[in-house]
Amino acid sequence: MTVPRDRKDESTGGGAQELHPRVRFRRLPSSRDLPLPERATPHAAGYDVRAAEEVTLAPGEIRLVSTGLVMELPEALECQVRPRSGLALKHGVTLPNSPGTIDPDYRGELRIILQNLGQEAVTLARGERIAQLVFARFETPEVEEADSLSDTGRGSGGFGSTGRA
Repeated sequence: MTVPRDRKDESTGGGAQELHPRVRFRRLPSSRDLPLPERATPHAAGYDVRAAEEVTLAPGEIRLVSTGLVMELPEALECQVRPRSGLALKHGVTLPNSPGTIDPDYRGELRIILQNLGQEAVTLARGERIAQLVFARFETPEVEEADSLSDTGRGSGGFGSTGRA
């Protein structure tokens, strides 16, 4: 889905206006008949992306699946690749690196790493929705070394330390 550059979002309250970013997709010749990623409902956070090939995943198998798309993200916007809950529930198909991150400078084909955690082989048809794309802004802070860090109430308790009574 593309949003015109001059479309403004007035839902931020207080009269604030912010331009919507634009994500551009190019279909590869073998997938001109497949739709661009799209949201299933007006309030969906993710854009469904489809397989550009038929694939059968054996139990436990991990496979890289083509979408037939190349994407251009604006600066400071990442694309997170996430599993589809229906495939996970019905067939045990998930993404082993979820969420996967696509950086704004990547220009290769968008391919999805799928894994079958189920007990039976699963065949996914060409054109079937296999993952969802969620777009998020990110910051690139300066990284520096320090001799000491500020104290907090949690302190150095480490993993799980907030659950203590």
